[in-house]
Amino acid sequence: MEVTEVKVFPVTEEKLKAYVTITLDNAFVVRDLKIIEGKTGCFVAMPSKKRKDGTYRDMAHPLNTETRDMIETTVMAEYHREMARL
Repeated sequence: MEVTEVKVFPVTEEKLKAYVTITLDNAFVVRDLKIIEGKTGCFVAMPSKKRKDGTYRDMAHPLNTETRDMIETTVMAEYHREMARL
């Protein structure tokens, strides 16, 4: 699997830095990933939905560390390119 497209949509909020849409293998789109400023730097959060009890549940997520790392590396690289461009 390969991330074939990344679209970054920067926002001006305190912790939320951007929304991201990715395309996998030119065939599958995942919207609403988030780049969040955490205690140790930025990270990529998968799309999630708030449940009735107030907790959040990921709507889509990688099943293994290798895939998560590949997505996060690709997304963060594009985020840094977009921020440098702005």
